[in-house]
Order: sequence, then structure tokens, then C-alpha cells
Amino acid sequence: MPMPMSPRIARPSSIAAMTLGLVLVAGLAACGDTAKLPPGADLGATPTLPPPTKTLIPTVHIAEATGWPAGVLPVAAAGLRVTALASGLDHPRWLHVLPNGDVLVAESNKPAQPQAGFSIKGWITGLVMKRAGAAVPSANRITLLRDADGDGVAETRTVFLQGLNSPFGMALIGNSFYVANTDGVVRFPYETGQTTITAPAVTVTDLPGGPINHHWTKSLIASPDGSKLYATVGSNSNVGENGMEAEAGRAAIWEINPQTGAKRLFATGLRNPNGMGWAPGGALWTVVNERDEIGSDLVPDYLTSVKDGAFYGWPYSYFGQHVDERVKPPRPDLVAAAVAPDYALGNHVAPLGMAFAEGNALPPALSSGVFVGEHGSWNRKPRSGYKVVFVPFRDSRPSGLPIDVLTGFVSPDGKAWGRPVGVAMDKRGALLVADDVGNVVWRVSGQAPR
Repeated sequence: MPMPMSPRIARPSSIAAMTLGLVLVAGLAACGDTAKLPPGADLGATPTLPPPTKTLIPTVHIAEATGWPAGVLPVAAAGLRVTALASGLDHPRWLHVLPNGDVLVAESNKPAQPQAGFSIKGWITGLVMKRAGAAVPSANRITLLRDADGDGVAETRTVFLQGLNSPFGMALIGNSFYVANTDGVVRFPYETGQTTITAPAVTVTDLPGGPINHHWTKSLIASPDGSKLYATVGSNSNVGENGMEAEAGRAAIWEINPQTGAKRLFATGLRNPNGMGWAPGGALWTVVNERDEIGSDLVPDYLTSVKDGAFYGWPYSYFGQHVDERVKPPRPDLVAAAVAPDYALGNHVAPLGMAFAEGNALPPALSSGVFVGEHGSWNRKPRSGYKVVFVPFRDSRPSGLPIDVLTGFVSPDGKAWGRPVGVAMDKRGALLVADDVGNVVWRVSGQAPR
């Protein structure tokens, strides 16, 4: 799950404060707990949920971001092949495939925040985020990649949109292209084959943004008939420690009328929802990053169908009615109404991207289900995530354990060569993966390109 973030801070005002901070940073790796559950116990519809573990300092065990050495690639599962559709990008986070096959890449990061007073926790958080490769400025653009000859490598790269505000989710309805910035949804005119948009943005609706903006990403998806947009908004804290007034409209999925901008809360209590997709049966599904700092064995991140009007527990409970005693005052009425998610993906794996399988270009074992990009843990020993998995479906429901599709993002000595984020299916049936540390869009296919 993403490391808790606090407002950007000034430099330490004294040598004593700096020395103390360095001592604390050096000791982080020795603090916290280690997972005790057997492998697989934190997966599926009924994961094992042990009692919370309390430590003076949370477990911090993140892979230092270094990028890919020359000639090294992620490891694709047997029967699959991985190539770079494009490299040399600037923190690519999210993907959208247009009907003509063009691939759009949101090159984006957390927006700059107002300066705030110094705090040891905030300073350490900044150092950890830098180590994870998440402290680079946002490019604030969307880049178009075109592989016209079908060889698996984009020969055309153009700036599709620029001057955005930490863009993330994208959607196309007819001739209108929608972008979810960190503070709202905007619209642009689009014509098939267009490689650059210069028209000004039209505001569709605002979404909860700064100044805290703890979870800044806003994913976006259109309904199958194009009459609605759905946008995710993550929480402003781990478990409400910034006050519930700061959580208004957050930890939720919003339903938006793309024509008028009118919106309503579709589902709530989702700590940090990101990728969304429509199952073949017509239901909306999402992946969610759950809460941190109660042990390496809690809480499982999850994949779930999203029911209109449902409350999924955050911050008062997790995985149904499991109460989080840290949240005061308690809300037993909301806990009683909390809906348990459908499928646990594992503790602290940080699922961000998701895409339902499409086409028949990949092996049959990957033909029915969901691909999930797991960005990787910071709050668990040993590390979890840092890979792309496939959750098989049967009768429109998860069935069986996740299958590793793309691994090898962490080096043998614990460095992060890459971290997967957004995933999407291209028009030839291959899987695309945005890697925001390696600055690559990977393409996973079942056979050599034509």
C-alpha cells in the first residue's frame, strides 16, 4: 500500500532534529513485525485475519527504486513473452487503449503540496517515498503510443495532452475524451486517429482534492452504454487520523453524469479504490488498498464487485465486521452495515491496475478473469506484491488462487527494478503494464508479434 504521506515539509531547523531523524530512519528496517501466516492464507474469499499487531514504529520494508539494468526484463510466466512497447517515459502510471488501438499513457505523480512545519514523521515519510521512487515531479501529461505495424513496439510517440493536474484515469465516450485530474474530471473533443489535442479543457465536475490529498489518484471508467462515468477517490488518511471532516466525499466511488456533471456517491467505505472494470455479467468491479500499521498479516487488499449504495467498512472495520479499535469514536451502526469484499489479494500487495481479460491471444488459462497490477508493499516483512497476477473467474466470480503473470520486478538483493501500476488489454489481445519505476510500458503476449 502507498506509504502514508504528510504535507511537504521544510528542512530541519536544527542539527539535533536532523540527527534524530537520521537515527530513526536507520532504525526503521529493524522495527516492526514479520508475517507469520502461511503462504496463501491471506488470499481468496475467506482469508485468515489474525489479531492486530501493535508496534511502536510501523514495519517499514520497501524495495529501493533503481530502475532496470541494461538488458534485464521482467519475467513472464511460461507460455508468455514480454517486450517493451515503449521506454524512457516519465513515471507512467495509467493506461487507456483507444478504439483504433492507440495506447494512452498518463505520466503523472502526486501534485506539489503547500509547505508545512517540520515533523520527524513527515520528514521520514518523505525519505521513504524518495527511496520508493515516488518523489519525482509530475509530468502532468498524457502520451500517445502507436504500434501501427503490430510488431509490439510503438514507432510513434506524441504528446496527446499536457498541462494537466496530476492526471490518472481516462475514458472515451463518443467524440468526448475524459480525464480524471487529481481534483476533478475534464473533457476534450476527440476525433479517431488524432495524435494531439490542443483544445482547452471543459470542466465536468470537481472531485475532492487538496490540500492534504493523501491518496491523490482518481481512476475513471465509463458505463457500457456511455451514460455514466465512475470515478474513484481514495481516503485522506490511513484510518481517519486527520479527522472525518477531511474525509468528506472520499474513500468512495462517485457516479457522474458526463453531460451535466451531476454526481452522487455510488459506494463508500473503500479506503483507496483504484482500477475498475466491467465483468462480463455487467457488474462493476474494483481493486482496493486497505489500511496499514497493524501488522504484516493485516489487512488484505482486495478485489470486489461494487454494489450501488454499499458501505465497505473503512475506517471503522475491515473485511466486513472486523472492528478497527484505533478509530474513535466507533460507529457500530456502520460496522453492522459493512459489506465484506469478494476476494482478498493478499496483505499489503497494493493493487492499483485491473483489467478483465479480452480476446484469445493469451493462453486459455488467462482467458476468463482479471489481471491486477500489484505495486508492492512498504508495510510488510517479507515484501509482497511487486508483480502482475491473474485472478481466474468462473460464472462471473473469482475462482481459484491468483496466477503470477509478470514477476522479477525486485532484484535478488532487494532493489526495485520496476513497479507495476496500470494494466490494460491492447487491441491485439496482449496485456499492457505501466511500470512507474522502470519508466516502461511492458507488453505481455502469448506468442511472438506478427
